Amino acid sequence: MSRKIRYGMVGGGRGAFIGAVHRIAANIDGQIELVCGAFSSDPEKSKASGADLFLEPSRCYGSFEEMIFAEKALPADKRMDFIAIVTPNFMHFAPAKLALENGFHVLSDKPATFNLAEAKELSTIVQKTGLLYGLTHNYTGYPLVKQAREMVHAGLLGKIRKVVVEYPQGWLATRLEESGQKQAAWRTDPARSGAAGCVGDIGTHAENLAEYITGLKIQELAADLTAFVEGRQLDDDANVLLRFEGGAKGVLHCSQISVGEENNLNIRVYGETGGLEWHQKEPNTLLLKWQDKPMEVLRTANGYLGAAAAANSRTPAAHPEGYLEAFANIYRNFANHIRCRLSGAEPDALTLDYPKIEDGVRGMAFIDAVVSSSKHNSAWTKV
Repeated sequence: MSRKIRYGMVGGGRGAFIGAVHRIAANIDGQIELVCGAFSSDPEKSKASGADLFLEPSRCYGSFEEMIFAEKALPADKRMDFIAIVTPNFMHFAPAKLALENGFHVLSDKPATFNLAEAKELSTIVQKTGLLYGLTHNYTGYPLVKQAREMVHAGLLGKIRKVVVEYPQGWLATRLEESGQKQAAWRTDPARSGAAGCVGDIGTHAENLAEYITGLKIQELAADLTAFVEGRQLDDDANVLLRFEGGAKGVLHCSQISVGEENNLNIRVYGETGGLEWHQKEPNTLLLKWQDKPMEVLRTANGYLGAAAAANSRTPAAHPEGYLEAFANIYRNFANHIRCRLSGAEPDALTLDYPKIEDGVRGMAFIDAVVSSSKHNSAWTKV
């Protein structure tokens, strides 16, 4: 199949943050093309945003409903192949549902939906339609995260015993939402963010990273949520004890009031015979720790890495592979899966390596369990 995969965007117009990140990521490999969009709930702003991106005016739509139905009516050689949803959480479900029901694949920003009930319904729709659904838990796109996963799954650390994952930020240490800052406003609003604030925004990234690397599902948790900033309706700090299948134990903490912290996502995994450590702030380095020999330092783009890390590396060793490239790996694998569907080819394991609806449901179940546990004095709660 000798053409680019075409997509339309829902959200991501003027003043948005994550939409631009998605567009850059989609464009990095030159395999995906933005052809249309409903960039805002304001039709004029949507059309103006499309003009900023030099799209055909006729394909800059006033609503996602208009976009989906208009694109469906176009010839197969022109219409979009999938939609990318880059809206606040409360607007994830409706466009995903409508797109799937009208024959379009979906790639959505996380978390998958506004609540667990929507996520379960969306999973049913994905299964019923047979179409593809991807979720941009972009941190799983880093080459050395994939290396860590490969080594754990190969048993190089022995049976996993302990997982420590944390994601501290400090940007919401004050009541920034009162200043008119758009990103802070919707993330701290229960009507747009959902039942959780910090946990839904970044805690789900930590949860997803832990399950992705270890291959173990969280079975139970005990959570303590706090809104430290006076007047804030949703949590801005969370401390969670984890029990994984197979007997491993874990600690997860996420915070948006940890003053001075940036996006300090990091994870440590300890097995019977070894451990590993990875930091998002230094993503090109993976530390391996052993009981009876010196620590090993693995670096991105070296020949000793496994197939998954190699397939997701773009630059020579020591040239940074960061946030945008990791995002791009999710987009590329998702687009390649669509390409396989269109050409009738069977996707390989590397192509299938992107977060799917199951991960979306897991994330929403995690949020649900954390909120419930905290409301019941940190009682152990099944996920």
